[in-house]
Amino acid sequence: MPADPSPGFAGETPARSAGTHPRSAADRPPRASATSAVEVRRSNRRSRTVSAYREGDRTIVLIPARMSEAEEQRWVNVMLDKLAAQESKRILGDSELAERAERLSAQYFQDRARPASVRWVTNQNTRWGSCTPAEGSIRLSHRLQGMPEYVVDYVLVHELAHLLIPGHGPRFWRLLEAYPRTERARGYLEGVVAADRLPHLPAARGE
Repeated sequence: MPADPSPGFAGETPARSAGTHPRSAADRPPRASATSAVEVRRSNRRSRTVSAYREGDRTIVLIPARMSEAEEQRWVNVMLDKLAAQESKRILGDSELAERAERLSAQYFQDRARPASVRWVTNQNTRWGSCTPAEGSIRLSHRLQGMPEYVVDYVLVHELAHLLIPGHGPRFWRLLEAYPRTERARGYLEGVVAADRLPHLPAARGE
C-alpha cells in the first residue's frame, strides 16, 4: 500500500482448526515467513482468531501461538487474499489521494516533490497518470480505481518523480528505484493493458 502507515485490517477471522501443536507459554518473537514482505506474529493471548494488516511495505499476520506450521501457511494465504479483496474495493477520494501523495513524497523523495493538486480524472484513457510540473498538478486516471493500492502508489510515485525530473531519462528511472514495488506494479499494469487487447469471445448459448 503501500506506503500508507495506517494499517488496513483484514479483520478478526476465527481460526477453526484441528490437531494443533502446543507452543511455549511465552509469546514468540516476530518471525518472517517464506515471503519476505510478510511477517507472522504468534501470541498466546490470541487463542481463536487470525488477523492481518499492512504496515508500510510489509503485511503483518497475527495468529495463535499454538498453530502448526501448515496451519500458519494456510492462514497467511487466506488473510493475504482477504486483504487484497478489501483493497481492490477501496476507492480513495481526491483529498485522500493528495494525502497519500504527500506521504509517498516524504517516504521516497525526502518531501522534495510537493504537488499543488492531486485528483482523479475521467478523460485519460491512454495514460495511467499525468502531471504538469509548472503547475505542480498530478492527475490519475479513474481506471486505476479499484486496483491494488501498491499499483496506485506506483503511479503516484511515478508522477511525483516527474515533478523533480520531467523526462524519462536514466536519472528519472534511478529516482523511481526508491519505490520497491516498481517492477511488480509495472507488470500488473502491463497485464491489464494486454488483457484489454484480447478479443472478446461471444457468450456461450444460455449465458
